[in-house]
Amino acid sequence: MATQQNREPTSLASKIAIIGAGVSGIAAAKQLSHHNPIVFEASNSIGGVWRHCSYHSTKLQSSRRDYEFTDFHWPDRDNPEFPSHVQILDYLHSYAEHFDLLKYIKLNSKVVEIRFVGDREAADFGGLAVDYGTLMPGQPVWEVAVQTNESDTVQWYAFEFIVVCTGKYGDVPKIPAFPRNKGPEVFKGKVLHTLDYCKLDQEASVELLKGKKVAVVGYKKSAIDLAMECVEANQGPEGQPCTIVLRTLHWTVPHYWIWGLPFFLFYSTRFSQFFHERPNQGLLKTLLCLMFSPMRHGISKFIESYLLWKQPLEKYGLKPEHPFVEDIASCQMAIMPENFFCEADKGKIRFKRASEWWFWDRGIEFEDNSILEADVVVLATGFDGKKKLKIILPEPFRSLLDYPSDIMPLYRGTIHPLIPNMAFLGYVESLSNLHSSEIHSMWLSHLLDDKFKLPSIEMMLSQTLKEIELMKRSTRFYKRHCISTYSINHADEMCKDIGWSSWRKKSWISEAFSSYGSEDYEKEG
Repeated sequence: MATQQNREPTSLASKIAIIGAGVSGIAAAKQLSHHNPIVFEASNSIGGVWRHCSYHSTKLQSSRRDYEFTDFHWPDRDNPEFPSHVQILDYLHSYAEHFDLLKYIKLNSKVVEIRFVGDREAADFGGLAVDYGTLMPGQPVWEVAVQTNESDTVQWYAFEFIVVCTGKYGDVPKIPAFPRNKGPEVFKGKVLHTLDYCKLDQEASVELLKGKKVAVVGYKKSAIDLAMECVEANQGPEGQPCTIVLRTLHWTVPHYWIWGLPFFLFYSTRFSQFFHERPNQGLLKTLLCLMFSPMRHGISKFIESYLLWKQPLEKYGLKPEHPFVEDIASCQMAIMPENFFCEADKGKIRFKRASEWWFWDRGIEFEDNSILEADVVVLATGFDGKKKLKIILPEPFRSLLDYPSDIMPLYRGTIHPLIPNMAFLGYVESLSNLHSSEIHSMWLSHLLDDKFKLPSIEMMLSQTLKEIELMKRSTRFYKRHCISTYSINHADEMCKDIGWSSWRKKSWISEAFSSYGSEDYEKEG
């Protein structure tokens, strides 16, 4: 925390601060550029997770067209190959340069503390106020302490409004808890988190994995990709297998075609999303959802049948017990790298499913008393994005992040009803997170420009609770704010707030059956 001794009286540095220059931060800087915001980025480069949490082999999981800004297309947007993280960084840099956003960004500037200096009575920490309050009051509401280039001194800035774009990934690793004397300290090999692995250059990563017995803990995209990098480093007769240690199974897809049909037909059209629940739906829509539930489950089974035919999931004990639609509803689906199961067939990738495990001196021990010898253990166990926020946010706002569902209640995926003069971007997931971040930024820009008003705090809280309850009904993995099964309706509501038409296509046929993407939300007028 910044010390009081370093603090000097601050005047208004700018109306708006943006914390983080990842995808969400860049999108916010573009949409709020007419306010001349200051963007604080802790690292030496823009790009967020694409810059700091990517492997050498990391690629986008969707097509270029599904991951582009509305007003800045990919130069080769019809290329069917998934772009690498290097290509994505080039695209983000080109976007920032094209719209002259770099002038707003302060690199190597880490926000270490935020203080509330607004009207405490108006903020009403108990959340009992009727209205959210004035968004741009013309005087400082927040003070931000910034540490530059890891120096011991802190510079304070004052702002009317803060946009938090630190995201849920990177910076703070999530480390499992272990029984006493059974943690990493007893292991004679090397233990690291994927966040540490991402910091290695290619030569160092190969040296870490080559000829080593590697255990990767986790079964999401980062774990799967890391296993493939381990295989690549262990080619040849001297190569060692990589073992994936997993607790929870999720469905993986080899590509975006199901029995010859494009994947978007099942979940990314207005017609396909009609079968799924959405927040604030009326009685008729609720009854229709119940009536069409067999169709919803039938589509899930149709996709599962293809995945089981295409991939040897049952052979390796990797068939999830839950339906595919639950992974879509929680944004858990991952694309399986090419040749992944070919390497498993060769014995280069092995699988061990376990509910509980801990370290011993030569590897990992499991609850069934079996053991796994290892030289290197990599924890692909995710990140603690909430902890990042708790480090910098003051009380009582910090406590508002601890919600029973573990999902931050964000109205329109952006405004916390009980935290004044602050927005959060990048905390809502969909099949295209860039698209979600951009449309939330557009909505926020219109809100800050006083083009529309927020409803009462009570109404905003009611809306967020409905979304959380919907996620609980849709999937057992609801502890992620995922809107993938009602993303079009989510965008419809923001368009109505902004004053745009919610139907963005040129004909009713395309409106019903074609996919919705960034290009459908180019600015009107």
